[in-house]
Amino acid sequence: MNKEYETNGKALFDGELIKTKRDNIKKLIECMEDGGFYESPCSGAHHLAEPGGLLEHSLNVLTLARDLARAWESTIPEESITISALLHDLGKMGDHGKPNYAENYLKDGSRSSAKPYITNTNLVYIPHEVRSVLIAERYIYLSEEEERAILWHNGLYGQFRNDITGKETELYMIIHFADMWASRITEKEEE
Repeated sequence: MNKEYETNGKALFDGELIKTKRDNIKKLIECMEDGGFYESPCSGAHHLAEPGGLLEHSLNVLTLARDLARAWESTIPEESITISALLHDLGKMGDHGKPNYAENYLKDGSRSSAKPYITNTNLVYIPHEVRSVLIAERYIYLSEEEERAILWHNGLYGQFRNDITGKETELYMIIHFADMWASRITEKEEE
């Protein structure tokens, strides 16, 4: 990620969160700064597995979620779409002063180009969807619908696949499909 995007992307991201006017949102932003959110990769080997990838992905999901909400004539408040889209992968930054991803070095000491990051074994495993809600709710209020959209955003690919069928909600579907489109289409590396 280039430095200009990192600076402008962070300003855009923070500005969108601040516009939600949630109590303690600035404290959450400070937590994200301290936790390395803005520099974190989005994945270990797939979409945006690079410094700043998590920031870029979150902004992509927000843009797509807003587009879907308009196209589908959604009644979901803009604030809920913003919070859910920007915080759906919050747990990927890590927690308790430990990053979620660590650089992946091969036996010969070189860094893997195929899988540049691995899950940090020094951080107790909690699914990132759950960690996202836990971190956010230390600082801000999440509605029941926002919690569900964040927890279920990976749809049938995630931890909650057996809980979703027949219980889909408007916000969940917006965030899920925006996330899928961002990760599978928008951010797909050219082969």
